[in-house]
Amino acid sequence: MENNEAKMKELLYDFRRYFEQLKDDGVEWVETSHLLPPGDTEVAPARKPEPARAYPRPEKSSRPRKTTPAYPEEKAAPAVQKPDLSSPAEKFRVLIERINNCRNCGLASTRNRAVPGEGGNALRILFVGEGPGAEEDRTGRPFVGRSGQLLDKILAAVSLTRNDIFITNIVKCRPPGNRDPHSEEVIACWPYLDEQIKILRPRVIVTLGAPAAKTLLDTTEGIGRLRGRFHDYHGIPLLPTYHPAYLLRSYTLENRKKVWEDMKLLREFIDKL
Repeated sequence: MENNEAKMKELLYDFRRYFEQLKDDGVEWVETSHLLPPGDTEVAPARKPEPARAYPRPEKSSRPRKTTPAYPEEKAAPAVQKPDLSSPAEKFRVLIERINNCRNCGLASTRNRAVPGEGGNALRILFVGEGPGAEEDRTGRPFVGRSGQLLDKILAAVSLTRNDIFITNIVKCRPPGNRDPHSEEVIACWPYLDEQIKILRPRVIVTLGAPAAKTLLDTTEGIGRLRGRFHDYHGIPLLPTYHPAYLLRSYTLENRKKVWEDMKLLREFIDKL
């Protein structure tokens, strides 16, 4: 009796393990009609079995599962390259910004736009005038009026263009009525011209008109005595000549000949570089 009871318990245990294994394998229903006892015993008709649906069990992996964070990680912003403050281009950009925002003298209250200067620096030739005129004040560019048109012709006569030179003025804002700059205006604007010369490092400077020549050479001599030869500006050759505006007012053969002689000196100097 005890032996039969032990066998029954073992059989029930095997059945339970068997059904748990079926459940783990995804089997939801098992046909049992073939297990009915023989005889005339009426039983409810068995429902049509549905095919067992097996759900594959995921394979176990030793690799840790990747989890999705509750908040997506923000991508680091690309590093912003800081400008090289020691480069001539960056120094010049900062200088132009300072000039455009300058309020160091009374000319700032009457100007429309400051005129820092423009041009190329491949040949390192610097032209310096005295101050912007009406058209320059309107556009913010140097020598774009009638004087600028005449200057373009003078440059072309010695095979130069605006792209070959850098051109600026001793004051960056227009004096009212196109008058000569006052001494306090020149003093206020001088640091800008001085820094332009240091950044551009010209091999030759050409001054246009008496104010520019007198300022750079620190002299009281007139342009008629200064022109026609090179002077020294801190080791840089400096050639004074007449301002194009003066030629427009006194467009004589003599004056044009003097400017042509000055430009030939410049051309000869360039050809020797």
